[in-house]
Amino acid sequence: MFLSISTTGLPNNPATDLGWLLHKRPDKVQSFAVAAGKAHVFYSEASPKRCTAAMMLTIDPVALVRGDSALQDQYVNDRPYVASSLVSTAIANVYSSALNGRCNDRPELVNVALPLTATIAVVKVKGDTNTIQRLFQPLGYTVDVVRHYVDDRFPDWGYGPYYTLTLTHTLPVKNLLTHLYVLLPILDNEKHYFVNQQEIDVLLKKGEGWLSAHPERDFITWRFLRRKASLTREALDRLTAIDPEVDVDDLVQEEAPPTTTAEQEPEATRTFISLHEQRLKAAFEVLKRSGVNSVLDLGCGEGKLLRMLHTDPQFRRIAGMDVAYRDLLRAKDRLHYDQFNESQRERLSIFQGSLLYRDSRLNGFDSATLIEVIEHVEPERLPNLERVVFEFAQPALVIVTTPNKEYNQKYGMTDDQSRHTDHRFEWSRAEFSAWCASVSQRFGYKVRIVGVGEADPLVGASSQMAVFDFNKS
Repeated sequence: MFLSISTTGLPNNPATDLGWLLHKRPDKVQSFAVAAGKAHVFYSEASPKRCTAAMMLTIDPVALVRGDSALQDQYVNDRPYVASSLVSTAIANVYSSALNGRCNDRPELVNVALPLTATIAVVKVKGDTNTIQRLFQPLGYTVDVVRHYVDDRFPDWGYGPYYTLTLTHTLPVKNLLTHLYVLLPILDNEKHYFVNQQEIDVLLKKGEGWLSAHPERDFITWRFLRRKASLTREALDRLTAIDPEVDVDDLVQEEAPPTTTAEQEPEATRTFISLHEQRLKAAFEVLKRSGVNSVLDLGCGEGKLLRMLHTDPQFRRIAGMDVAYRDLLRAKDRLHYDQFNESQRERLSIFQGSLLYRDSRLNGFDSATLIEVIEHVEPERLPNLERVVFEFAQPALVIVTTPNKEYNQKYGMTDDQSRHTDHRFEWSRAEFSAWCASVSQRFGYKVRIVGVGEADPLVGASSQMAVFDFNKS
């Protein structure tokens, strides 16, 4: 794959200053050993008005698979042809001084913002084809992408997940290299080396000054750390210095399927929706179709579902309850609850309470939702919750969602890991089904279970949702 960096220089700075910054002479071709291959650096043009440095990376796929730290499991793969974490490590090796903002011979150039154009052929995008724009546009880049057919000889096969990417911006060279180093592996969601605790320090160092304010900060962190839940939580805790309880489920993204027909435009996209948002949407759609008029959101958190319900006139009575007072304050703040008049507060109420104790405030609702709630309760106390919801409150419709433990392996998690530090348990599909059957039998409900989120044929969907209907007969 190729990475080229071009500049036209500034009025008082010839374009060939790029050579000083990259520590590579325009009149010389140089080769460097990198992971499973070689990087060759040369200049395709070098004049005072325009200068272009190119890096060509050649990868031996067999060496990549056989390497001690290799994570590739197939000899035939696309790693030799796409810009990925291999390019990031090549940047770190070949352009290390420029990446770290060092230029001993011309230190005054390091922080000079130059008009730069970077072209990468090609990048692979896993998921939503808007990912490129989502990552680079907030940093000020003008983004141009050209999508490639699976095979140019057979356009009817449609487009593949491969793009030629051109980025244009005026900024210091070190900033461009830093952005490429961090963001290129995010696009295809893979890394060729084992990710451990040290990778958090790498991310925080390279992301200093821009990552914390990036609108896709959580998504970038999640993918950079190879979807490792514990590392992601720690990195975001250190990055934000607030809200250490980061729910990794909020970071899981539902990827768009590849475009398969030539009739579809290259720009055809599907908006990224986090797994948490998918659960809320799935629950909302069930509530909407059921025709219920009152909804009790148990464990409402910061009120995301409440906000969805509040905008729909079908729901004439809405209540949210949570044990966490801080979350309730945030829910009220985001709903502008302090500005509600009396009738609005009669329609939507928010209060603190526990699901483990009978509470008359929960009575009289058509429906109740428990979105990712039960796994936060100790197993021996679940019977209390069951009686509070299904026996005493007894809404006609109850929606319960919980993680599918079997799917955790798709996030690179081990059997003893949970998606959140506060989870007391996580259930397989069979365990959740058994619990639902037991609840239904004891309290007179009928139940159906559906998957939510990206599904795998072997381990099922990433989340599971049960819809309980009270059997009045």
